[in-house]
Amino acid sequence: MAVCVIACLGSGAYGAPARASASGSIALRAALEMIGVPYSWGGGGVHGPGYGIGRGARTRGFDCSGLAEYAYARAGILIGSTTTEQWRTGVRVPEELLEPGDLVFFDSDRKRPGPEHVGLALDGERMVHAPYTGALVRIDPLDRPDLLGVVRQDLGRGDAQG
Repeated sequence: MAVCVIACLGSGAYGAPARASASGSIALRAALEMIGVPYSWGGGGVHGPGYGIGRGARTRGFDCSGLAEYAYARAGILIGSTTTEQWRTGVRVPEELLEPGDLVFFDSDRKRPGPEHVGLALDGERMVHAPYTGALVRIDPLDRPDLLGVVRQDLGRGDAQG
């Protein structure tokens, strides 16, 4: 499956524009390679899937921030292990400038400060993420009412390229 995912991404079959940054592309491919890995609350990190805590203690996999941390570590960028740390790194960009590999953050409870979920944008319509206990890492629609914002982690890239 990983070979197909990488080949499909490279060919544009997933709709990923060629404008994705180098590290964003690497991170996105790393996340796509994890499709099918179980969700594990508190699980995963820079070294890949891991056993979580609490509800995730018996499952080897990723929670949402663990998947994002792993994907960006594969690209050589350390972004922290929680959604809050990841929200505070990189640069926030307007949703209409979203690129493949950008982190997309969600918050369904605006009374509580900070994001509660993160995924990696595949394109302007889809993301790869570890959604919830009992689910697997997968691709889902990006169009959700609880979208909080977009963060780009590749700070070394110049946006002057066309």
